[in-house]
Amino acid sequence: MKRRGGHAGGGHAGGVAGGAGARRFVRMLPTLMIVGGVLFGLLTPPVFTAIPLFVAAPLIAAPFFSLSSTVRTGIASMLAVIALRLATESLPTAVALIELLTLATVSVLAVVINRVVWRSNEQLASARVIAERAMRAVLPKPFDRIGGLHVAARYEAAQADEFVGGDLFAVTDTPYGVRLVVGDVRGKGLDAVETVAVVIGAFREAAEQERSLEGVARRLERALVRERRARRGGPDIVEGFTTAVLAEIPAGLSRVRIVNRGHPEPILLYPDGALDVLAPSMPALPLGMDLGAWPDRTDEWDLRPGVTLLLYTDGLSEARSAQGDFYDPAARLRGRIFPGPDELLSALTDDVRLHTGGESTDDMALLAVVRPAEGQPERRRTVRIVGPDPA
Repeated sequence: MKRRGGHAGGGHAGGVAGGAGARRFVRMLPTLMIVGGVLFGLLTPPVFTAIPLFVAAPLIAAPFFSLSSTVRTGIASMLAVIALRLATESLPTAVALIELLTLATVSVLAVVINRVVWRSNEQLASARVIAERAMRAVLPKPFDRIGGLHVAARYEAAQADEFVGGDLFAVTDTPYGVRLVVGDVRGKGLDAVETVAVVIGAFREAAEQERSLEGVARRLERALVRERRARRGGPDIVEGFTTAVLAEIPAGLSRVRIVNRGHPEPILLYPDGALDVLAPSMPALPLGMDLGAWPDRTDEWDLRPGVTLLLYTDGLSEARSAQGDFYDPAARLRGRIFPGPDELLSALTDDVRLHTGGESTDDMALLAVVRPAEGQPERRRTVRIVGPDPA
C-alpha cells in the first residue's frame, strides 16, 4: 500500500482554499457589477446603457447576502445610475426615468427573493436539526465507561451536513457481560433509519434476555425478517440485509466472543503495537436475508487488560484514495499505539480523510473498547497514525 497522505491532504487543503476564494468572489461581485456599470457608462457613448450591470447587482446579492445588504446594494445601484446620468447631463430624459423604474422594480424583487431564500434556508436548517436529533435518539452515543471497559464510538457521515444513515452501534452491560453490536444497513435515508431502530431495539432486548451470543443473533434475524415482511414496497428479499458483528466481553474473564454476520472483521490492538484481525472460523450471511435458519458460530479470542477491540463498518475499509486504493485499517494501525480508544478513533478518522482527500462516499461507524490494565498509567506514549505505511 502506497502512501497517500500528502497527496490527499494537499487536495483537501486546495479544495478548502478554492471554496474560500469562491465565497470571497461572490461577496465582491455586486460591487464589481456597480463599478463596472459606472465605468461602462463613462467610457461609452450615451446610446449604450449599463443598466444590465446595475440590475444584476441586487439580484446577485439576494440569495447570498442579508436583507440589509441586499437593500443597500439596490440603493447603491440606483444612486450610481443617478450619479452617472447627472455626470452625462441626461437625468431628466425618459430613458433615464425608465432605467430608474426598472432598477427600483428589480431591487424590490431582489428583496422578495432574499426573503424566500432565507425562509427556505431556515426550513432546511430546521429539517437538519430534526434529522440529527432523530438519529441521535435512534443511535445514542454510549457512555465512555461501561462494565469496567473504556468505550469510544464515532459516526462519520459521508457528507458534512448529513445525519441520517444506515450504520449503527450499541453497547450495553448485561448479566452475561458487556455486549456490543456494530452493523451496516443496506440503503440510506429514512428506510435505513427505520431498520437501524429495529436492529438497535431488538439488540438491547435480546442482549439482556438471551444467554448466548448466538441467541442474540437469532433474535436480530427474526426482528429484521418481520420488519421487512411487514414493509410494503421495500427492497427485494435478497437485496435488503444488514451486516453486523456481535461481541460479548464477560465480566472477570479476559475473553471476547464474536459472531460475525457478513461484516468487516474486527481488530485487536495490543499495547506494543501488534494486532490481530479477527477472521471468523466460518463465513456467514448478513442478517435479514430470510434464506432459512443460519447456524451461527461464536469465535473466542483472548482480550487481556490493555488490549483494544476495534469494530467498524465498511465505510472505513472501503474508503478509496484518488487513485482508487482501498483504505487498509490493519496495515495503517500495525506498529502504532494510542493513549486510549478516543485517541485511536480520532487518529483513524483523520487518516481516512487524508487517504480520501475528504471525499468519502459512505458513512463510517467506529467502536473501540478496552479494559485498562491494572496499574496502567492514565496516558501512554502515542505515535501518530498519519505517516508512511509500515514496511
